[in-house]
Amino acid sequence: MASTQILENVGHSPTLNTVLMVEETLKDVGQVITLAELKRKLPRKIMHQTLVTILDYLQISGKIVIGTKGILWVYADKKELNELISRGTEI
Repeated sequence: MASTQILENVGHSPTLNTVLMVEETLKDVGQVITLAELKRKLPRKIMHQTLVTILDYLQISGKIVIGTKGILWVYADKKELNELISRGTEI
């Protein structure tokens, strides 16, 4: 009986393809974007609750920051990070 309650609370989980689609859209934008703008820029429509679940995951994993003005992609791939370090000035 307890396991049934847990399953009801979990709800629907987004697919990997949907998570990757949201990630790519946020990366491509490259600036702060509102939730409404993000929904319009996605290549296909997704349910609001699914998008909120994905954004929660991305925020917990340190890939985005959600603020009062919107959502910003902040994660730097290792390749990008190495390029930034090589162009930096050593102090």
